[in-house]
Amino acid sequence: MRSARSRAVARRLVRSPTALAGTALLLGLFLLAFAGPALTRWGHADVDYSALRRPPGADHWFGTNRIGQDVFAQCVRGLQKSLFIGVLVAFFATVLGAAVGVCAGYFGGWTDRALMFCVDLQLVVPAFLVLVVLAPRLSALGWLAYAGLLAVFGWMVTARAVRAQTRSLREREFVRVARYLGVGPVGVMRRHILPHLAGFLVTDATVAVAGAVLSETGLSYFGFGVRPPDVSLGSLIADAAEVPVTYPWMFFFPAGLLVCLILACHLIGEALRDALDPAGTAAGGGR
Repeated sequence: MRSARSRAVARRLVRSPTALAGTALLLGLFLLAFAGPALTRWGHADVDYSALRRPPGADHWFGTNRIGQDVFAQCVRGLQKSLFIGVLVAFFATVLGAAVGVCAGYFGGWTDRALMFCVDLQLVVPAFLVLVVLAPRLSALGWLAYAGLLAVFGWMVTARAVRAQTRSLREREFVRVARYLGVGPVGVMRRHILPHLAGFLVTDATVAVAGAVLSETGLSYFGFGVRPPDVSLGSLIADAAEVPVTYPWMFFFPAGLLVCLILACHLIGEALRDALDPAGTAAGGGR
């Protein structure tokens, strides 16, 4: 039954223009981010003192910034960094949210109350202010510590949604039968509950990538994110925020890549949500 549902989901994704467009766009961005540096002789930190604020041309495809750095090389590096941060934050936030939500929903009682108290407490904490205070102190540890900090403040809504679904699943007959047969809590959660949450978690993680990239962009824009000499799309947009009219290539190339990345994540997330919808999947399987 599970394989039949998987085939139905795969068919719906293959036939979905939204899924195909989002996947093609995201693959193109990954290709640009990791193959792009091999296409240019300029590094993101290299300076061409003979080409300050030069518009796009044969030598500098995306032009140069105010100190002569190649905008294409910087955009590629910034896209690379934003992708790394987005994927890592989404992965760890989804894993943490799933673990907390499943435990709270399955065990109930004091475990549920304690975990949900932690979730509610963290939800009322002004995350942006905490990030602004802690980000500069973690700058010496590199961008991995920064990504971890974003993940710490990005799992609570996922945990609440997973908890609600787990409370419903634990009353299903197959879960009760597994408990009566002596399967332990970890086995029940791993074999019978998490597989039913996989569709939601995949969709949530996809959308979380876009949210993490936007969070990183916002913090970098205000100077609390990725620090020089490294760059991200947010820091590039921040550096060019005052010259989008006079030197548009410095602003619109990184901003365009950011829009494309967010759009790709949302297209894939929307397609996954539609494909994993039980009613839609059943209809697809019936055809």
